[in-house]
Amino acid sequence: MKYLLLFLLYSSLWAKVELGVDRFFQTEVHELRGMRVGLITNQTGVTSTLHSTIDLLKASAKEFKFVALFAPEHGLEGIAYAGEDVEDATHPIGVRVYSLHGKTRRPTSSMLDGIDVLIYDIQEIGSRSYTYASTLFYVMEEAAKKGIQVVVLDRPNPINGLVVDGPMLEEQCRSFLGYINVPYCHGMTIGELALFFNSEYRIGCNLKVTPMAGWKRSMTFRETGLPWIPTSPQIPESDTALFYPATGLLGCLDLVSIGGGCSLPFKVVAAPWIDAKKLAKELAAQKLSGVSFVPFHFRPLWGEYKGQTCHGVKMLVTHHTTFRPVSVDFMIFGVLKSLYPTQVDKKLRALSKSKKEIFTSICGTPQVLDILLKEKYVAWKLIRLHQEERKVFMEKRKKYLLY
Repeated sequence: MKYLLLFLLYSSLWAKVELGVDRFFQTEVHELRGMRVGLITNQTGVTSTLHSTIDLLKASAKEFKFVALFAPEHGLEGIAYAGEDVEDATHPIGVRVYSLHGKTRRPTSSMLDGIDVLIYDIQEIGSRSYTYASTLFYVMEEAAKKGIQVVVLDRPNPINGLVVDGPMLEEQCRSFLGYINVPYCHGMTIGELALFFNSEYRIGCNLKVTPMAGWKRSMTFRETGLPWIPTSPQIPESDTALFYPATGLLGCLDLVSIGGGCSLPFKVVAAPWIDAKKLAKELAAQKLSGVSFVPFHFRPLWGEYKGQTCHGVKMLVTHHTTFRPVSVDFMIFGVLKSLYPTQVDKKLRALSKSKKEIFTSICGTPQVLDILLKEKYVAWKLIRLHQEERKVFMEKRKKYLLY
């Protein structure tokens, strides 16, 4: 552990990118003078040299008051599992920690009493269903009601800032699992999303975004030179963010194992009834850009196929700016349905009402499940879903891009 920490420390010195939090403490923290400050953050809230945003804010609190912390899904330390409630607490520095993933997912009026400015510093992963963005949007809405300023300290989109893929969000599917009408992979940073949300949804929040310096839209997270802090228990590495939307929708339906319970979450697709070589060959034949598939075998420690030997494929991203994660997810759906119609249809027909509702909320449209249930050949119908709407979005988003 000691050597890992030393490696992370030294690697951060080579960072090509200055984070919003770096720039905030260099040039903007003095603007908090006389204010009462709340911070929305978690374990990812660190500078490029691994100094905690919480600790730095506390150390700087000579001319302002640091009065509250707010924790998103997975909690302040990133320990809680997906969907697990997080309790309120008190931080060792003596500041109250309010959970935004427990009894409420919005900061209540009483939580916000006595706060003048809210600072948001959390690493996001670039997919619409990952709930940290929704937490920010809820905070902005509630802050606007009370005239509280929101400052977003910007961070990279670890997929990159170019790839836009997947269905849009239809209004009837709006939820905590998807709150704004952007594609599933939107190619925006959290600061850009905040600007988009504030303007397009007419929130009226007193919003300020502290941008990064040196970030380019084509960058992988590794190319930034920044240290990666796992954003949640199943996102251990920066490149996991690329695979999350490439198998996550498939994983929602428990058709196959996507690596939960092994060391490769979201990077594999397997089940006891799959022929690994056959699946790899068929997926390779689709000639999807930026991705390769190799046969893979493992036994999950938990999940639908716990303890069973599963056969399938491991994905390798070969070109991150041409890789289209959601399109890959949909192609895998299509190939599995063609090769194993009996197993896939049986699983789909057995879905519970709640499972269908969650899947639809995550997809952002009921059309995905409808096509899966009713159509024989699904891949290209799913991939082309909302194609024209994505073009409109690409034009609309231009005025919110900071880089």
